Amino acid sequence: MEYRQFGRSGLKVPVLSLGTGTFGGSNEFFQRWGQTDVAEASRMVDLCLDAGVTFFDTADIYSQGASEEILGQALKGKRDRALISTKATFPMGEGPNDKGSSRYHLVRACEASLRRLGTDHIDVYFMHGFDALTPVDETLRALDDLVRAGKIGYIGASNFSGWQLMKALATSERYGLARYVAYQGYYSLVGRHYEWELMPLGLDQGVALMVWSPLGWGRLTGKIRRGANTSGRIASGGAEGGPPVADEALFRVVDVLDELAAETGRSVAQVALNWLLSRPTVANIVVGARNEEQLKQNLGAVGWTLDPAQIARLDAASQETPIYPYWHQKGFDERNPKPTTW
Repeated sequence: MEYRQFGRSGLKVPVLSLGTGTFGGSNEFFQRWGQTDVAEASRMVDLCLDAGVTFFDTADIYSQGASEEILGQALKGKRDRALISTKATFPMGEGPNDKGSSRYHLVRACEASLRRLGTDHIDVYFMHGFDALTPVDETLRALDDLVRAGKIGYIGASNFSGWQLMKALATSERYGLARYVAYQGYYSLVGRHYEWELMPLGLDQGVALMVWSPLGWGRLTGKIRRGANTSGRIASGGAEGGPPVADEALFRVVDVLDELAAETGRSVAQVALNWLLSRPTVANIVVGARNEEQLKQNLGAVGWTLDPAQIARLDAASQETPIYPYWHQKGFDERNPKPTTW
């Protein structure tokens, strides 16, 4: 297993982590992701640890806490071998303060996550989304206090826009508060918008990327091809809540993935994941799995690399015209170089 620096921190993380959104399935939305119980989760955790995948990602909102509870039980007796990341911000109740990134909510959300996980510390604590109603310094002061208390190791942001993340980083620097070391965001061969602003920001500010939904919300598993969409989560209505992708754009990418899978002797999903590992700022990819077989398949994404020509073919197939002002900035590349090809 390869390990990479986790942003501007001393923490090293494996390039793959196990996403536990499939654990629980306690409501209709998460049932489409999976319904992994404690016994299956324990087997998957053991398989991960044996393969060097020592990082496990969850969130309080996943099945309204059930994912955290199941992960905590699966890691009993193994906590010292694992890194855990979880998240807060989204609603966990009906009350007006049961959501957001206020000091009031975050302190209670962190304590609740610690109880469900059965641990005394969370290695990486992400703000799951940006809360525009709470002052940025209030959020960061609350997180800084939790870090100083030893309940959190590092903090991260998820699903922020570029200006929101930069404002938070500047606030941390101004007041000497804990700093977001990682960004957890959507990035895939059928969703490259991260490259337009957040990737240059990450390179400039030393913020690592932890990728969620690296297979394009299930579209790059190899089950969807031209004229065939017969199985998997997308086929059963699982596209709800995910990013839209035009059919032709998807098929153009899948066509090249099929070619490279044949050339490399790997699966379509493994090629798609390996492409991500070649991108700037990427420190970790969160892979999900409904069962052990899917997990084993995803683990096959590491230990080999696509060659530059193969990467270029995928770059070309997945390229799209950026929105303004990024398409305009392309005309001044000699003074405004991009971290990767458009």
